[in-house]
Amino acid sequence: MLFVKTKIGPSKIQGIGLFADEFIQKGKLVWKFMPGFDLSLSEAEAGRFPAIAREFFYKYSYLDETLGKYVFCSDDARFFNHSETPNVINAIDSKGDEVNVAAR
Repeated sequence: MLFVKTKIGPSKIQGIGLFADEFIQKGKLVWKFMPGFDLSLSEAEAGRFPAIAREFFYKYSYLDETLGKYVFCSDDARFFNHSETPNVINAIDSKGDEVNVAAR
């Protein structure tokens, strides 16, 4: 779930990208997996979807290699693009959960 105001728009990296729509201070929480809002499914679970839904799921999810599951963001976080110089980095919060925070 996104914790900052964002917008989607054309991206030079990949067709559509996610962009900040507010000033975001370095270190601020940007995204965190939120059970009940975001999905985390095994390949077998996703494989039960009808073909068209499965195609959509794989297009907008990513494989979390630590969990061995696909993560699907239910909001516009699915439009994060990957960059050699990312604005958002992985971190561990005070509860030990992996989160994404502003890199700069």
